Amino acid sequence: MKIYTGRGDEGKTDLWASDERVSKSSERIEAYGSLDEVIGLLGHAAVHCSDEVAEDIDRVQNQLHVLMAQLADPREQGDKHISEEQITWLEDRIDTYQDMLPELSEFVLPGGADGGSLLHYARSVARRSERRIVELAENEPVDSHVLTYINRLSDFLFALARYQNGEDGAEERTVDYDQ
Repeated sequence: MKIYTGRGDEGKTDLWASDERVSKSSERIEAYGSLDEVIGLLGHAAVHCSDEVAEDIDRVQNQLHVLMAQLADPREQGDKHISEEQITWLEDRIDTYQDMLPELSEFVLPGGADGGSLLHYARSVARRSERRIVELAENEPVDSHVLTYINRLSDFLFALARYQNGEDGAEERTVDYDQ
């Protein structure tokens, strides 16, 4: 099977589970395309993380593919949907990691060792993805589970970055507003 079809050569693409073609610059394509960036960053981060963190990253990458499929299906005809159980799992993992971390009293500067630094970067891209999905939701229906999941994702990645940096012995730096 060839990976290219030529169908997108004029700037249009097919929506999943639909015969509808839209511009590659549409809000919908931008929303789920930004998630593809997060998935790629997480793949890079995983190779620099502990096995436990890498397993959680793998699960999230798969969940993000579900999210992408759901966003690519505006009529929700497909069988791919983010569930309450997936959101609950994400919240449980946030709580688990947070319980192992020192309490925060100041803003943390992104950085640290390779894994944690990449997770901080993935968090910032996840926040951009959230903005794109919210923008789409202002103009078209978007399932509330999608909005909840993407909002929790950046919190999860923040906790994961802090945890991984701790595992790697990287000192957490805070913002110095007087520089």
